[in-house]
Order: sequence, then structure tokens, then C-alpha cells
Amino acid sequence: MGKLRVADSTTVTAADTTPDEGAATSPDNRRTGVDWRKVFEFPNPVNDYAARITAGLVVVLAGVTLLTGWGWGLALIAAGFWLRVLFGPRISPLALLSVKVLAPRLGRARLVPGPPKRFAQGIGAAISTASALLFVAGLAPAAWTLLAVLVLAASLEAFAGFCLGCVIFGFLQRRGLIPEDICEACNNISLKRP
Repeated sequence: MGKLRVADSTTVTAADTTPDEGAATSPDNRRTGVDWRKVFEFPNPVNDYAARITAGLVVVLAGVTLLTGWGWGLALIAAGFWLRVLFGPRISPLALLSVKVLAPRLGRARLVPGPPKRFAQGIGAAISTASALLFVAGLAPAAWTLLAVLVLAASLEAFAGFCLGCVIFGFLQRRGLIPEDICEACNNISLKRP
């Protein structure tokens, strides 16, 4: 077996670093470091009111961007979507405002499954990123068209409670393109509002 030299000059073999099969890992045996699952964790369930408020804030930011023609707005919108899809609401300024400040003022949370909301954020990230790239490439009309599509989808979420990304998620899951174990509570997502 190969040997590994540790900083305090202790020699460790591969057998010493791998726990026996079936053996429980005690807190003393755990390695310290970053738990990447926690870093990229998305809440499940999600407060629907917070998701709708975030969508409303996206509509406002996108509307200002469309009216002013400010290209940096596209980059801000795309960055916000990427922060939400990768890290949930922990880092995104719009999501933090929604989750920590605005949604609690509406009273009791309305909980919905998280995976479809993350999927919807991913669609928003793709559309907003494509819009920003089109703008940088000098194709402003195409960029503004994509942003208008994003405004429409976010408006449906914010003002009607209709999550287009969630419906697409449910459709893909029913077709077997998204495994059922990703979101067992999502198997019955339909166009009906509760």
C-alpha cells in the first residue's frame, strides 16, 4: 500500500484513510473541509410568496433595463439568476430582499416544492445570459426580445402565480426526462392553481 506523508510527519497508509465498509463515520473521523452539497444547496420546500416577490423584482429590473436600454442591466439580471440557481436565495440580493424582508410581511409562508423553482431559475439564467451575450454581440433587438420573453414569464409568476418553468419541469418529469426521485412531490404539478 502506498504511504502518504501528513504535515505533522505522521505516515498514513491508504488503509488508515478509508473507513471499513459499513463502519459508521464518527465526528472524529470526518475530514474537515467544504461540504459542496451545502454550498450549492437549494431550499426545498420554497416559500411561494418569496418566489413571486423575487419574480416581481426581476420584472421591475428588466423593465427599467428595457426602458433605458442599459446593457449592464442585462448582466445584473443574468448574474442574479445564476446566483439563485447555484446558491438558492442565500447570496442573491433580490432573493434576500424577498425572503428576509418582504415575504415575512405577508404572513404565513405558502410552501411549494423547490426543484421546479430551481429549474425555473435555470431557464431564467439561460435566457438572461443569452440576452446579455446577444447585446454584447451587437444584436440588441434580439437581446431585447429575449428580455421581453423573460419579463412575460416573470410577470406570470409574480402577478398570476403561474410558474412557467415549474409547468415545464412537470411536463419533463411526466415524460421521464427528469427522474421522479428529483422531486416526488412534483409528480402532479399541473396547470391548476391551488
